[in-house]
Amino acid sequence: VGFKLYQNYPNPFNPTTEIEYFLSSMSNISINIYDVLGREIAVLLKERQPPGYYEITFDANKYKLCSGVYIYVLRVDNKIFSKKMSFIK
Repeated sequence: VGFKLYQNYPNPFNPTTEIEYFLSSMSNISINIYDVLGREIAVLLKERQPPGYYEITFDANKYKLCSGVYIYVLRVDNKIFSKKMSFIK
């Protein structure tokens, strides 16, 4: 397994949630948040990281989000994984 994206927790969340992922090798990664229309809400991370288990916090209050479903996307080199999360005010 080159990488793994886990379901955020808590889900649904208000106002913060944790996003966890695993890398098996040195990788260029980015984590982005999108609304259901595909508009980018946030770039949480964009960097090169060594192998390991990581956790990043997403705080919806920073982006003045409305309640709803959002998608978080992990890009690792040329691969993409995404999952849904629900924000409830």
